Amino acid sequence: MWPLDPSRKEVLGFAVSCRVLTLVLQVLTRFLCSSTPIVYWFSAHLLQDQEPLLRSLETVPWKPLAGDSPPGCQVPRNSILGLLYNWKTCSPVTRCILGYFLTYWLLGLLLHCNFLPWT
Repeated sequence: MWPLDPSRKEVLGFAVSCRVLTLVLQVLTRFLCSSTPIVYWFSAHLLQDQEPLLRSLETVPWKPLAGDSPPGCQVPRNSILGLLYNWKTCSPVTRCILGYFLTYWLLGLLLHCNFLPWT
C-alpha cells in the first residue's frame, strides 16, 4: 500500500501521533475545566470578598427589578450585568476575573466558529 520511502512513513507516524496528542489534550482540558467547578467557586469567592458593588446588593432588603428602575437609570436583575455596566467602578480583581471569562468566551466563540480547536 505505502511505497518503501521511509520519509512518508515517518510523516504519517508524526501526523497520527500529533493528532492523538491533540485529541487527548482537548478532552482532558474539557473534563477538567467544564466538569470541575473549582475555577468557578474560586472566582465567585473572590468576587464576593473583593467587590463592594456585590456587597451593597446583599445588604439591600429588596431586590431591585429592571421594571422598577427610574428613567435614565438601568438596574439589571443579574448582578454580573451590574458589574459589567459599572466596569469603571469595579475593583481590579473584579476586572481581571470578568476580563478572563469574557476573553475566554469571545476566543472560544471565534475559534469554534472557524473550525479551530478550542476547549
